[in-house]
Amino acid sequence: MHMSNARPSKSRTKFLLAFLCFTLVASLFGATALFGPSKAAAASPDDNFSPETLQFLRTNTGLDGEQWNNIMKLINKPEQDDLNWTKFYGYCEDIKDKRGYTIGIFGATTGGSRDTHPDGPDLFKAYDAAKGASNPSAEGALKRLGINGKMKGSILEIKDSEKVFCGKIEKLQNDAAWRKAMWETFYNVYIRYSVEQARQRGFTSALTIGSFVDTALNQGATGGSDTLQGLLARSGSSSNEKTFMKNFHAKRTLVVDTNEYNQPPNGKNRVKQWDTLLDMGKMNLKNVDSEIAKVTDWEMK
Repeated sequence: MHMSNARPSKSRTKFLLAFLCFTLVASLFGATALFGPSKAAAASPDDNFSPETLQFLRTNTGLDGEQWNNIMKLINKPEQDDLNWTKFYGYCEDIKDKRGYTIGIFGATTGGSRDTHPDGPDLFKAYDAAKGASNPSAEGALKRLGINGKMKGSILEIKDSEKVFCGKIEKLQNDAAWRKAMWETFYNVYIRYSVEQARQRGFTSALTIGSFVDTALNQGATGGSDTLQGLLARSGSSSNEKTFMKNFHAKRTLVVDTNEYNQPPNGKNRVKQWDTLLDMGKMNLKNVDSEIAKVTDWEMK
């Protein structure tokens, strides 16, 4: 091999000096100091909630931002086939299920022949209140938003076309008052009852509360035999939380793909998410990024 005794060029000398300086600085401060935070240093789950909503949820459910963020990921997979649930505050669609329009992060409906007691009117009333109305109402919110519609009994009848109506809802995606109203309505209609039912049985885990909330918003909180109330009545009376939840999930699996709750086998996979995490012993839903990625790795049909 040819060896050269020639001196290094000036450019090569400068390069070597620069490299040595870089190596020294990197060893002293680490690569993060040079290049900024890595992708692994993700934003806090708390950032997905306003401070007001975060405190509201902590006070009323005993769960923190990380736990609610994970609950919402598990809920949104079978709803939107997407773990990034925060994208759906402005979601609006007529999915032709005779329940009117479906709206937002928990699928509030405006009502129809298959949904004569919808939660959409409560959402719009809460929005009107959040915007400062002295006598809030659903119709007041519609007027505020420039939407052509009115209450017809318990149903919110929208006169505008889907394109016009949903276009106005989509513009509310980043509206702080809309997000506040969304969480207040979600709590009043589904979360409050779910938390109460868990606590009555001596259960406080994020997984149990989340599983109950998922059932309530998918199948109804109270009423018929397939609602959360009906399923709880058929799930036994064990005071052992895991034993009770195994029974509950088994009962829910039998009905979750019926009555248009979910298209098979999405319903069974929906329940399996919670049940697999239960088997993994991850009931507090803390530090479970990899586990949630695993249980939500199924294909929507």
